[in-house]
Amino acid sequence: MKKPSIDDCLLFWNTARLFIDCHLADRKMSDNTVNAYRFSLNSYMDFLELQKGIPRKGISFKSFSKALITEYLELLQSRNLAAKTCNLRLTAILSLLDFASSEEESLTAVYLDACKIKSIRTVQTPIEFFEATQMKAILAAPDISTRIGRRNQMILILMYDSAARVSEVADLRVESLHLDAAVPYLQILGKGRKYRNVPLMDRTVEHLRRYLREFHPERNRDSPLFFSVNGKARHKLSTDSIDLMLKKSAGMAAQSKEIEMPKSVHCHMIRKTRAMDLYQAGLPLPHIQQLLGHENISTTTGFYAFATLDTIADAMEKAKTSSATDGLKKWNDRDLIKQILRL
Repeated sequence: MKKPSIDDCLLFWNTARLFIDCHLADRKMSDNTVNAYRFSLNSYMDFLELQKGIPRKGISFKSFSKALITEYLELLQSRNLAAKTCNLRLTAILSLLDFASSEEESLTAVYLDACKIKSIRTVQTPIEFFEATQMKAILAAPDISTRIGRRNQMILILMYDSAARVSEVADLRVESLHLDAAVPYLQILGKGRKYRNVPLMDRTVEHLRRYLREFHPERNRDSPLFFSVNGKARHKLSTDSIDLMLKKSAGMAAQSKEIEMPKSVHCHMIRKTRAMDLYQAGLPLPHIQQLLGHENISTTTGFYAFATLDTIADAMEKAKTSSATDGLKKWNDRDLIKQILRL
């Protein structure tokens, strides 16, 4: 049998479709992630067709050389795409080549050569989250004299208490609530199609019981928890609708309470706010990791484990009140001194 060549267009298309339609699904990646990878690969093929004159039917793994991929990234940067976006495009390309090399050994050289491309350095920006006064004002902003206002306030309360992603909140159903358990909890289907259970605070449980009595008296377990009505049919709220609702609530809070709000308000800030509040309250990072549904603890520490001014001031105050003799005793520990005096 003839050995496949990197010039073989059919090999590329068959492998690419297998990667998108089967491999990513087998890895239990979310629909959003799969769509992001598909968009990234299509973007690179648009570059090959429009910038390099390679027709789509003529694309092969030969078109994935280090030189071409580097030129593609430079084009993205010239269009002022964020470094994070450029790196996502590169990750999708490298993931495809990694899969292709595992399927066909002759493509290993193509993959290894592409791996030499360095990702674009990103600038670490400050964590965006709401201050306590801002969050309180946002939660109180919806007009609870109206049905929609009561629904919107329930969404905001649950988003904060559960620290769930906006997509996870939009996907909730009545059956996601377990209010009669010994420890009431919310079952969330998160990234990677993995479930996690999040305990609910007593006041949130009270709000949810009232919400269910008004919006779900029939207790249909399959019904979307938060919905809009079109005719007689219920449709789950879109993430865009929830995000727009938050922006309006923040605007109303800024006007009525005369509270300054961040320039750019988005749903992920509520998730970060909850995580930051728990971190400052002393909840261990592994517990915050479990709450947020982060697969790796490094993700949690990278986003949330930094010392705020309040945290530093607190620690300095405690250090000031500690006795001098206690501090001196610790310096007799040779192992401790050895650890401190390391580069």
